[in-house]
Amino acid sequence: MRKGKDCRVLLFKGERYLACCEKFTTLRKVISILQDIETLVINKGLKVLFIAITLLDFQISYSQASSKVNTVVIDPGHGGKDPGTLGHHLKEKDIALKISLKLGAYIEKNFPEVKVIYTRKEDKYVALDERAEMANKVKADLFICVHVNSLPGAPAYGTETYVMGLHKDKNNFEVAKRENSVILMDENYQERYEGFDPKSPESYILFTLSQSSYQESSLRFAQKVEDQFKKKAGRYSRGVKQAGFLVLWRTTMPSVLIETGFLSNSKEANYLNTPEGQDTLAAGIFRAFKEYKTEVESIN
Repeated sequence: MRKGKDCRVLLFKGERYLACCEKFTTLRKVISILQDIETLVINKGLKVLFIAITLLDFQISYSQASSKVNTVVIDPGHGGKDPGTLGHHLKEKDIALKISLKLGAYIEKNFPEVKVIYTRKEDKYVALDERAEMANKVKADLFICVHVNSLPGAPAYGTETYVMGLHKDKNNFEVAKRENSVILMDENYQERYEGFDPKSPESYILFTLSQSSYQESSLRFAQKVEDQFKKKAGRYSRGVKQAGFLVLWRTTMPSVLIETGFLSNSKEANYLNTPEGQDTLAAGIFRAFKEYKTEVESIN
């Protein structure tokens, strides 16, 4: 690529990189951060410059949220060889799929103009990068991951909805580690995920490079979900949280990951295993979707 009047050359570790004007400031900032954390990150084998440029492409190319909500991707967590969390003879993958299918049915019935796409509609394994790629490929306006939580040995219960961000406490980090560890099942996972180690705190430093362009929209939808669970569905809401989920980080649209309850809690596990409980949770997410869609389209 030739250097034009609107491009500049940056030097990083003796290498020359060409950046057009609209990317120059952001690239220079990222390189500055990389220089500060290079020693820590390189020990984990992360290709930091590649990651930084990937982040730039995502953030600049998709910097504006859509003014319409015409396509939604619903992502039932886990599946196939990956059962997810376990509790009281139940598997997360089964509960997540049932809630997701009910959610999609609500949207299709009430908004026939909205295209609903599932990352899976049956018990099969789908890698995290493939899930995000599906959503990016169809240019989805919203990405909804449905999961079920677990905390063995503790009486935890309730719902919580996550958006992409740096974890602020140990519990959030543990949830992210558990969900991200599914990549260890993927062939050539170190290459596919640029050396990311889901069990290493150092690996999560790459998330400090990224402030999602869609964080505000993601937070807005996440709060609507938790409000619906608390006020209409009668569930205990543990609130909206942030953590470094790979599947959210790789998407290029407002995205959330919903933990619909705890299989480790016998009372909640029984509730999650009933058609009524699954329908109540799906209906709550649908009402949040309805509010979010109406709000986005009226504002724009």
